[in-house]
Amino acid sequence: MKKTVLTVLCLFMAALTYAQGLYRGEYKIEKDIPYHQDAGDYARERCTLDFYYPSELKDFPTVVWFHGGGLISGNKEIPEALMNSGLGIIGVNYRLLPNSTIQETIDDAAAAVAWAFREVAARGGSPDRIFVAGHSAGGYLTDMVVLDKSWLEKYGVDADRIAGAFPYSAQVITHYNVRSNYDVGPLSPRIDETAPLYHVRKIPMPMLVLSGDRELELYGRYEEQAYFWRMMKLNGNENVFLYEFDGYDHGSMPAPAHAVVKRFIRGILRGQIPER
Repeated sequence: MKKTVLTVLCLFMAALTYAQGLYRGEYKIEKDIPYHQDAGDYARERCTLDFYYPSELKDFPTVVWFHGGGLISGNKEIPEALMNSGLGIIGVNYRLLPNSTIQETIDDAAAAVAWAFREVAARGGSPDRIFVAGHSAGGYLTDMVVLDKSWLEKYGVDADRIAGAFPYSAQVITHYNVRSNYDVGPLSPRIDETAPLYHVRKIPMPMLVLSGDRELELYGRYEEQAYFWRMMKLNGNENVFLYEFDGYDHGSMPAPAHAVVKRFIRGILRGQIPER
């Protein structure tokens, strides 16, 4: 009897500290898991992910994280600022331009998110608590997977099941390294079907549109995101919020953004959308 009471008390305390973002239990990391099948040699080389997760928690939330690098560089990462917070974190590698097409790269992002929906439960996570996030090019991929439902539909997943989206300093017009294929420079805007703005729609999940300081950001990125946020609002999205981090440029803005994202996730898990 005493053992049962103690077990229940321990579980209660773990759940309480977890909800407060204070969980410091054991974590496990699985590395270089392939997530994309039958997509060619380059996909076999690039399409792997790392999964860091709390090994003693049940139904933990998971953040699928896409790295930046302009779609032409970078490697999977587990952001240190998101660790030890009761979160599972999936760091994703994806195929890079010009060795892939932009369609193949977006498809990789969708395949990685679909892997999360299939596999997190086997490790103790909840498929109903999957969040998608990324910085710069990773924020772009976040937006595309969330807004254009066709990418996840290919893998039998409804994008509307995603619990929340956090694009950090994302390109929302056609990406500048895609525009370069058409001899369009980074300061000449274009919007086609590979642009998140092309797919603006009403979404059921909350979204944080996160930007560095408008005077320090890359290529007018804040103004892009402000317009994107306004179009999302006009499409009926009440739970889409725009954050500008004063004093932080494109590369440094993830530091304050991570803290906001963790607080926001905790609010969602409590059934509340935090106020700004």
